[in-house]
Amino acid sequence: MPSNDGVLAVARSFRVLVIGGSYGGLSAALNLWDLSRGRLPRFNYAYDGPPPAHRIPIQTTIVDERDGYFHLIGSPKSLACEKLASESWTRFQDIPALKSADFKIIQGTVTKVDCAAQTAHILDTATKLTTTESYDFLIVSSGLRRVFPTVPESLRRDDFLGETRKHTENVRNAHGVVVVGGGAVGVEMAAELKMLEPQQRVTLVHSRDRLLSSEPLPNDFAERVDSILREGGVKVILGQRVVDTTVVDTESNQPTWRLTLGDGRQITTGHVLSAISRCIPTSTYLAPQALDETGYVKVHPSLQFSGNIPNAEHHYAVGDLAAWPGIKRCGGAMHMGHYAAMNIHQQMLAEVRGDKPSLKTLNPFPSVIGLALGKKAVTYTPDEGTRDGEDLLTSLFGDDMGNSNCRNYLKLSEACQA
Repeated sequence: MPSNDGVLAVARSFRVLVIGGSYGGLSAALNLWDLSRGRLPRFNYAYDGPPPAHRIPIQTTIVDERDGYFHLIGSPKSLACEKLASESWTRFQDIPALKSADFKIIQGTVTKVDCAAQTAHILDTATKLTTTESYDFLIVSSGLRRVFPTVPESLRRDDFLGETRKHTENVRNAHGVVVVGGGAVGVEMAAELKMLEPQQRVTLVHSRDRLLSSEPLPNDFAERVDSILREGGVKVILGQRVVDTTVVDTESNQPTWRLTLGDGRQITTGHVLSAISRCIPTSTYLAPQALDETGYVKVHPSLQFSGNIPNAEHHYAVGDLAAWPGIKRCGGAMHMGHYAAMNIHQQMLAEVRGDKPSLKTLNPFPSVIGLALGKKAVTYTPDEGTRDGEDLLTSLFGDDMGNSNCRNYLKLSEACQA
């Protein structure tokens, strides 16, 4: 029966379970909610045709270990800047876009997914009880397990703010800071620390002969990053592995550390930050048949599971957890969430109408990256090559490490409309 706005209401309802409430998970949940209400999705660049003609009742459950949305891109800076830290973490209950009876948020950990029964076992953080959640469609977007200081240790906003205050004081009061690891997190961390604490002696140590050595990027990009760091006052040591880290003074309020490098050199410093983080997929709740040899979820270009599991067509993976080529980026995660939302909506419509869904397929991601390095940003795209400048920092990251850009893109501040 048509509603007042001319959209046909559907009697059949669907349950959607989203594991992970970061960029990919929220993109999928919110775009699917738009479509289910008979509206264009909030990311309408890949949507074909007019607004949907059907209004489909859905109940979306989002499970996340944290109590809110955390802007991971800003982590290297927010852990040394209390103002940015406060802005970068928003509790799910305080996000206007999720304030609807159609959304249920659970802070907890998924311990097992039964694809045949289409159920998930969830350990609730608050109650310590395990519940079973049934679903018609599953979207896994729980990402990768990273360690501090690449990501916060805290799972609650209040704890995170306390963690940030302690970290900021340690950095400010230290007699020198050494960042170990010259990947994307390490170079951003070193640059931001030097900008925020210009009087501080900041050293970056990387085991390879070029920065960002694990990324499929050209040498001139790595060289530009190196130059910007040095221009900003960061001492860069390449081609040296830290073979030993020892506390040499524990009596003062601020301990002193001695780092020994592979060539025998020693560095004495007041604070050490490890930016070496082996990223481990958080896919232990899934059957091995759904995963590749490294633990990433095997997917078709439609983002549906491609492993030999029951009901694979009702299971999607987006974001860092999906086995998809290309550099892991928040923009890619949101793009994947958008495609998953459109495909799930097509499957819902097909079930209601009794026809076949028309699914979108994802193209391989090109090697694209953007880094915030103090007062400048440096970017690489295949079309434009390597670029850098203060204007790029403003356009890509603003004054909050891109937090406002991402929030506005996801429309988190826009209240749900019936």
